[in-house]
Amino acid sequence: MADTPPRTGSPATHDTDLIIIGGGPAGCAAARMAASVGMRSILVEPDRLCRNLFRIPALNNVLGGYTSGPELADSIVAELKSTELCRLELGRHVTELRADDDQVTVTVDTGARLNAPYAIVATGVGPLQPRDVAWITAPDGLILPPLWQAEADDAEGRTLLVLGGDRPIGTFLRANPTTDTRLLVAYPAADEYKIDEIREDPRVTLLPVGHLTLGPAEGTSVSAEAPGQDDALKTITADAAYLSIGNAPTAPPGDLTRCADGYCPPADQHPRIIVAGDLRSARFQRIMTALGSGSEAALHAYYAAKELPTKG
Repeated sequence: MADTPPRTGSPATHDTDLIIIGGGPAGCAAARMAASVGMRSILVEPDRLCRNLFRIPALNNVLGGYTSGPELADSIVAELKSTELCRLELGRHVTELRADDDQVTVTVDTGARLNAPYAIVATGVGPLQPRDVAWITAPDGLILPPLWQAEADDAEGRTLLVLGGDRPIGTFLRANPTTDTRLLVAYPAADEYKIDEIREDPRVTLLPVGHLTLGPAEGTSVSAEAPGQDDALKTITADAAYLSIGNAPTAPPGDLTRCADGYCPPADQHPRIIVAGDLRSARFQRIMTALGSGSEAALHAYYAAKELPTKG
């Protein structure tokens, strides 16, 4: 992280001690940690707190005995709503983030501006669509849901075409061990290492492809074509199509430094902007790392505000 500048602004001119953009695990952890050291915060979230956690049916890598996303989300939300030093601004989008020598200014979709000595950006990632990857050709304007939005009851007895081999496939299968659903998983060579955990599941048929062309929807079924081993086109049919091709960063516009892949490395940012959670990198997109990085981000702002050293 870049060296922290002297705090030149007067606390009386700021709306709060810390603005947190994003209400997922990282943003909520930041707000909770900030409150524990006496910092006031404003948390801005366009949806509900921990919205994506409510869509994760099974957990196997989170401490505390939580076995599902909704269970963990309910606990986080209840704790955060009882945190008096955190003011929630739910249903609000951040339209601009600006940083100068002594403060950050966050503009929301109502036109209101909030300012504070520091901001934590924890907006995370959103699902990629077929148009975002080179190995899929799809009809113009096609939007498909990610696999984690598939309801087990709706999927029962059906064949689903899953585009990509990303890890939510394993989550879906673990959460629904008795679901009679067949998954046709079409994935590029780059996803080969990701499909080890689903390779032996009898409900999965793996379809490695170099390129796949989705056809227009016909009634209640979907179809796609991909070259087979002999380069002849093979037709794939299913009852519905879902995505598991990964995510893309959803950073707000303004004074954030982005890499070519859209992620925002913390060390490259303005000293008054702290990036936490999945927005940092594609490598650490896990609930546990998001919680930890959000807490660390709040402590960084606390030490900087107190002009205490952050190293050593």
